[in-house]
Amino acid sequence: MAASSSKIFGRGCRALMSAAKTSVAAEATNASAAKKGILKPVQVSPALGRFLGAVESSRGDAVKKVWAHIKSNNLQNPANKKEIFCDEKLKSIFEGKDQVGFLEIARLLSKHFPKTA
Repeated sequence: MAASSSKIFGRGCRALMSAAKTSVAAEATNASAAKKGILKPVQVSPALGRFLGAVESSRGDAVKKVWAHIKSNNLQNPANKKEIFCDEKLKSIFEGKDQVGFLEIARLLSKHFPKTA
């Protein structure tokens, strides 16, 4: 015989289901609030804008696109993966340097984003 769900799970079943609905609403709120800090798109310098092909970008997206360029053009030093060889496109945003360390990338990119108050 088929028993009703309230007999099997008891009265607490509704509380569990309502909690699931509120967690979906909380996720939607968190997604809209995630556009803060390094994820918030802001206007970038003209040099970085030419590199990215956009006038606005978040810091996270800019770093991702720089690394995608490095990987796709094989610009990492094979002997020392911490060194990046700069092509003309990277030199335009990395102060004309011929090579940079991968830890320098974030510092060099920060100069292309406006200071926040």
